[in-house]
Amino acid sequence: MSTLLEMRDITKEFPGVRALDRVSVSVRQGEIHAICGENGAGKSTLMKVLSGIYPAGSYDGEIIFEDEPVAFRDIRDSEDRGIIIIHQELALIPQLSIAENIFLGNERANRGVIDWHETNKRTEALLAKVGLKEPPTTKVDSIGVGKQQLVEIAKALSKDVKLLILDEPTAALQESDSRKLLDLMLELQSHGVTCIIISHKLGEVRYVADTVTVIRDGTTISTLDASEGLSENRIVRDMVGRDMTHRFPERTHQPGEVLMEVEGWNVWHPEHTERQVIKNASFKVRKGEVVGIAGLMGSGRTELAMSIFGHSYGRNISGAVSIGGKPIDVSSADRAIDAGISYVTEDRKSLGLVLDETIRFNTTLANLEGVASAGVLDRNEETRVAEKFRDALNIRTPTVFQKVVNLSGGNQQKVVLAKWLNTTPQVLILDEPTRGIDVGAKYEIYTIINDLAAQGKGVVMISSEMPELIGMCDRIYVMNEGKLVADLSAAEASQERIMSLIVNE
Repeated sequence: MSTLLEMRDITKEFPGVRALDRVSVSVRQGEIHAICGENGAGKSTLMKVLSGIYPAGSYDGEIIFEDEPVAFRDIRDSEDRGIIIIHQELALIPQLSIAENIFLGNERANRGVIDWHETNKRTEALLAKVGLKEPPTTKVDSIGVGKQQLVEIAKALSKDVKLLILDEPTAALQESDSRKLLDLMLELQSHGVTCIIISHKLGEVRYVADTVTVIRDGTTISTLDASEGLSENRIVRDMVGRDMTHRFPERTHQPGEVLMEVEGWNVWHPEHTERQVIKNASFKVRKGEVVGIAGLMGSGRTELAMSIFGHSYGRNISGAVSIGGKPIDVSSADRAIDAGISYVTEDRKSLGLVLDETIRFNTTLANLEGVASAGVLDRNEETRVAEKFRDALNIRTPTVFQKVVNLSGGNQQKVVLAKWLNTTPQVLILDEPTRGIDVGAKYEIYTIINDLAAQGKGVVMISSEMPELIGMCDRIYVMNEGKLVADLSAAEASQERIMSLIVNE
């Protein structure tokens, strides 16, 4: 295959940080090229350089596309050449239809008037290519995240894409939707579309990639060819700079007495009042225990967690929660925190962080009393607390005065975790705690979870990654259609058993 793209000695600096240091990548025509690395390694920065988000002149190095040097001034410049990037955070407008989103900024118009017949006709053809059967007039907010990803790809195909860049495309998808998306990539490849995929999910990388480039600390470490075999252990070693034989840290499982108990928990949908989302759920968490909740997307896992944490979701909520055998009031977030419950949301950008504020601000936000004296914030104490958690969680930043919006996704997730650990909870509910995080950072978070359990805390872990639940949890509850349908010990749990319970209930 001929070479479609070459990025030569790309160097990109931000104030105080060299994000890319002479990175080179070569992508062949018609291949699927994976770029792997830890959070903060420079993967997304490299793609922003390529797509013109960081324009020519803001970096050093050379980009050759279709045998010609290119210097993109902005993203429209790169799109005009057929380079389309789909970011991890989707860029769709929920209130608009699928057709309106696909042709936004690229409208099918005649003398300034949009031709809706042509727009919808072309949308139908594009949706057929990506395997969606929804009408073009369907509002985007009425379809799931998996289908929204396909709409983004359809939007890319509307622009005569030559090189499609997907940044963590399956991070928010359940397993079946992830496989559909990967199969679509292979289908696009068969029609001549070249793809670059950034992913932490090494099983998916091995499934689709022809070539893998590993970046660590802003430098190119290795380029591996699938024809010679892609070893997960080799990729991991190159990513983190060391062998990781055991993906999950060892822990002595010694659960104690019951710490938290939820009994007869019922929740109705906040808008569709006739729809019951959580149905008579009851479960227990012991001291020093990591309890998992498994289930497909939409099974009610997040709704259960949010409703327990201060009634943050739902209405007509009933049931009882107790800690240490004593009933507690969880009717507001403040009361839940005071009772010893904290919740790390799955949506760090919208619900977990104030993105335009600093690490210091976000770390202390949920426990301002802890850094105040006589009602006045002690800025020095704020800084000390933030630096303590920065070091403990290995948040990669030169200073806690860095704005969170400038951190990588994995480091943002660590800041969310720091915020809630700073409330010194007795029970910590973690909703998809390692989503979008690389294997090295995952191990660090797993270690933190084990440390909390060793301190006698209770941990509830919600995860779409069943190997993660099986590798970390003492017990796993299986959830389906708002009900907890099984309680499995670690010895009883397997991916096959969990899926069987979900399918057969």
